[in-house]
Amino acid sequence: MRDAGASPYDGLSEAEAKARLERDGPNALPGSEAKSLWLIARDVLLEPMFLMLLVAGGLYLALGDLAEAIFLLMSVLVIIGITLAQQRKTQRALEALRDLSAPQARVIRDGRNIPISSAAVVVDDLLSLREGDRIAADGLLVSGHLEVDESLLTGESVPVGKVPRAGDASVLAGTVVTKGRGLARVSATGAATAMGRIGRDLSETMEATSGLQKASTRIVRLFALAAVFCAISLWLINWLWDRHSLMDSLLSAIALAMAILPEEFPVILTVFLALGAWRIAKQNVLTRRMSAVEALGAITVLAVDKTGTLTCNRMRVAELSVHHQHHTIHEREVPSACRSLVRAALLATPADTNDPMEQAILSLAALLPARERDAASATPVREYGLDPGLLAMTRAFDLTGGQPYELFAKGAPETIIELCKLDVAEQQQLGDEVHAMAQRGLRVIAVATAAWSNAEWPVTQRAFSYRFAGLMGLMDPPRPEAAAAMAECFNAGIRVIMMTGDHPTTARAIATQVGLSDAPVLITGSEMDALTDPQLSDRLRGVDVCARVQPSQKLRLVKVLQGLGEIVGMTGDGVNDAPALKAANVGVAMGEHGTDVARGAAALVLLDDNFASLVVAVRQGRRIYDNITKATRFVVAVHVPVVALALVPSLLHWPILLMPVQIVLLQLLIDPACSIVFEATADSPAIMRRPPRAMGESPFHGANLGYGIAQGAGIAMVLLFAYAYGSHLGLGDEQGRAAVFLGLLVAVLLLTLVNQNLTRPLWHKDLAKNPSLKVLMGGLAVILLAVAGIPPLRSLLGFAAIGAGTVAFELSILAVCTLWLELLRLLVRRTPLAAID
Repeated sequence: MRDAGASPYDGLSEAEAKARLERDGPNALPGSEAKSLWLIARDVLLEPMFLMLLVAGGLYLALGDLAEAIFLLMSVLVIIGITLAQQRKTQRALEALRDLSAPQARVIRDGRNIPISSAAVVVDDLLSLREGDRIAADGLLVSGHLEVDESLLTGESVPVGKVPRAGDASVLAGTVVTKGRGLARVSATGAATAMGRIGRDLSETMEATSGLQKASTRIVRLFALAAVFCAISLWLINWLWDRHSLMDSLLSAIALAMAILPEEFPVILTVFLALGAWRIAKQNVLTRRMSAVEALGAITVLAVDKTGTLTCNRMRVAELSVHHQHHTIHEREVPSACRSLVRAALLATPADTNDPMEQAILSLAALLPARERDAASATPVREYGLDPGLLAMTRAFDLTGGQPYELFAKGAPETIIELCKLDVAEQQQLGDEVHAMAQRGLRVIAVATAAWSNAEWPVTQRAFSYRFAGLMGLMDPPRPEAAAAMAECFNAGIRVIMMTGDHPTTARAIATQVGLSDAPVLITGSEMDALTDPQLSDRLRGVDVCARVQPSQKLRLVKVLQGLGEIVGMTGDGVNDAPALKAANVGVAMGEHGTDVARGAAALVLLDDNFASLVVAVRQGRRIYDNITKATRFVVAVHVPVVALALVPSLLHWPILLMPVQIVLLQLLIDPACSIVFEATADSPAIMRRPPRAMGESPFHGANLGYGIAQGAGIAMVLLFAYAYGSHLGLGDEQGRAAVFLGLLVAVLLLTLVNQNLTRPLWHKDLAKNPSLKVLMGGLAVILLAVAGIPPLRSLLGFAAIGAGTVAFELSILAVCTLWLELLRLLVRRTPLAAID
């Protein structure tokens, strides 16, 4: 217990502090228990997609195709590694939060000012704070006066004044003192601080799963079940009913299962998203969550943080007012009529300040002629700091080598106007000017000068006779590229909502300047707290700007928008943004000025903090999704004739037309077509002039799969009819098998060409736009030449020598398949299927 006669500013005793530390625990954010490698690997392997990969790899091993088996099984290991990295993101974000805590703090204990580890700070400790300190815990200021940079938590770019026994006396852990000294009594430590609550929200927030992941899981499960059922049924039919040999029946069943199992689907998702992330990285956008690459193209609402995202996060003087004449400043020169005002503001500003507004004044003053800046190097003979009851500061100089001393003051406009003792009319006119400047999003300060000839200095600034010098309007300017990027979003059907902790007036002005709206509709954090979630949902339908929002409110806003069926992208850079960044479908953090916490929680990071880079990333996301859609259609179209050629001969008692080894050879052509050719397909010129795709839409929707099935069914009928007709003409089994297989290879090339672009005929495809097509055609030529010219390979595949009759047969198949595919293309060229081309 503290002695009865001890001063309240003596702080805790060491014994009290030790007892509280044992009771409450260290002043540190709690960590999250990492998931073991085994549990992560188990969860991944239980996914249907990866089970299918393992089954396919096992089949290839059983067939002796070691290279293909290794490829598929290694894919599983790669995906496990990616998942492990994703599981670590939350842990890294919480570790980054802990790193933001001050490593040391100064506290008053037993009447002594001592440094201790920030982890040892306890409730009721007296923190000794001064300029440059990062505050170690939440508390209340009990003496002194501070200005604190709270942008880390609130998004405010301007320091907040703190005075004892006032509504703004609270100080928060993780924020930085930019000016002043004081004592603060600790009220909360560790997880109970505002920073700790953000950490808790971050750890409890679930990452959004992309629609493509959900859809692919469903379709893969259906294909896997169908493959198992059909393979077992065919095996039993051939072995028990038709009395085929066990080996022949097993080969037919394995061939059918391999034909049905579309192992290309996981290949498409893995390769397309990985290459997409690489392409986006070239545009200065780093991908931290692969699913975000696909989700980019589906964003319907983009929640934009103002400070550091739409603005430069750097204060500058934008406007000066002298004798009621306003001058716009472009950071190139100071108008001659304003030089005395800027000089006075310079002399009222310390040269070693950390305050961003004062740094803006110093930057502007650097444009003054050298003779007008020289006085700034003088040492003031007297200084009056900000006072809780008088929001102004004055610095006095002996610039002439004797009295009178010259005084320079700056502060809140209402305070400076009061000190100048202006008449009512002048006060009213200046008040109107200040209000008008604030409406334009400016932070306004006033400047005054005075003279003092007495030897004794007064106690308060009110004793001086000030002359009003003018007004200075400061702002955090919009990024130059923000307006154009905003227009791109609107053209792409993406709604933009500004979320900021800033004042409504400032937020509204910035929203207008970047083109968000000519008359922004605004809601504040306090208004949101008064609404239920259904009421907030209705209100948000027409809102452009959310101002004065707190961290938990940003998270709520994201969840309410998602409840409306929106795909939400959010940009942010501060600790306050982390939970909402994690909850959003696509969280985008700033790379240059963003915190590690925001980067750890986000799916994407803008390395150059350029809002325009996000628009490029959205375009790439749409291109990747379109190409996945095309590749999915192609895979389905190819698998239909493969399934038909594996199933129909068994049912009609024909010789086996498609053996497992032939299917393996087909993969050498099909897989590159999926992973290389379609991935490199150029985007449509209209890709950013169409609305985002509908919620729940996926490449596996019925129309896309149905079109692929129709393409493949026609080709299957052509190939089966060709074999039957060839047999009728006396074509041997080995010759017929060779003709069907080569016809299937040609069909793969045709399907690749036609599915590149459904709006143009096959013969008008521009190979220059996709050089990978040339690679595919080269691969096809190599396979054809190998089959024709290497007898051992023909023997392995069960083919006869290829003669002129086979070539003529292939040309006929080529002509009929081309006719079928073109007929289908003409039927759908004006439908939504072709809209992505």
